[in-house]
Amino acid sequence: MTGTILVFNAGSSSVKYELIDSAVCHSLASGLVERVGHDDAVIHHRVGDTEITGPVAAVDHTSAVRAVIDAFATHGPALAEAGIGGVGHRVVMGGEMFAPTLITDDVLAAIDALAPLAPLHNPANAATIRVARELLADVPHVAVFDTAFFHDLPAPAAHYAIDPTFATEHAIRRYGFHGISHEYVSGTVTAHLGDRGRPLRQIVLHLGNGASASAVVGGCPVETSMGLTPLEGLVMGTRSGDIDPAVAFYLHRELGMDIDAIDHLLNYGSGLAGMTGTNDVRDIQARITNGDAAARAAMDIYVHRLVKYVGAYSAVMGGVDALAFTAGVGEHDAVLRAQVCAPLGFLGIAVDAERNARAAHGAESQVISPDEAPVRVLVVPTREEHAIARQVTELLS
Repeated sequence: MTGTILVFNAGSSSVKYELIDSAVCHSLASGLVERVGHDDAVIHHRVGDTEITGPVAAVDHTSAVRAVIDAFATHGPALAEAGIGGVGHRVVMGGEMFAPTLITDDVLAAIDALAPLAPLHNPANAATIRVARELLADVPHVAVFDTAFFHDLPAPAAHYAIDPTFATEHAIRRYGFHGISHEYVSGTVTAHLGDRGRPLRQIVLHLGNGASASAVVGGCPVETSMGLTPLEGLVMGTRSGDIDPAVAFYLHRELGMDIDAIDHLLNYGSGLAGMTGTNDVRDIQARITNGDAAARAAMDIYVHRLVKYVGAYSAVMGGVDALAFTAGVGEHDAVLRAQVCAPLGFLGIAVDAERNARAAHGAESQVISPDEAPVRVLVVPTREEHAIARQVTELLS
């Protein structure tokens, strides 16, 4: 297959997109619609070194995708002349669909049906697919699933300690999320470090508004922090991460909160936002610098959870050779990286202060650990759209 791949990566309140030359994996244009569903929605459309930014009417994901198509028509490159061979869509929850899949009406219905397991994302993914299929009806559309990389987790990591018959009947297992990013980053780390004579043992920390960790041995994941839904695991922007399930029972019985209210609290009103009023780590770090005790306490909890997972995953793998930071916070917050690595010296994990500071402004994968450190610590920019384009190209070929 030749030509270009248009990729849509829809979040709960955003739509990222990129037009990629599949032959050389080169970006021809990219952009982001932010604050979908709000009156102050904005689109950033980049072509080469030029970025066009402006307000946009994006009351929902359908109108956001229409705005994206309009941006290509107004600012280029013209999609009609781009030779699009396929459109790739990131879908957060795929259930038992784990290979890249041509989207049909039945596949779209299955994505809709999985919405209860990813309520922040699957509805947005489905809405984006619907309008994109309408506007770009002459090319195949392909779903690439965020859960696919973790589909074959070892059984002890994939299953909960509940009745296995009940679990199978109701598809209750640990699916894991951010798999497109974890696969891309772990593969990049392996290529960067080269052959070490044995399977590379690495931990990937995907730290954005959503956050997850994975343990990968020889390219195969053996653990991940998210579970049946993206709520499990690390402290996140608005999600609590790990919490005693009995908290839900307590809130219902003692406070009279219903299931929807508890769901909203743990998914939207917890994490950094719940503790500080903001989910922006930059603001929290600035407040810490100014002596804000609440911000300091929240970041201590955030970092503690990360340190705990790195330690646990090192034990699962019988050691660790590499630790990679990725996604918005992981790639750009040098202070956080230093905070996470400082308690992990006993594992051979350390950062070089100058390299760490420099990596906060880089666009390529960089090692930030000292040369003599036994564990390589890296900052790896994640490129989910490129990973999606590659999988779409392979399927359509």
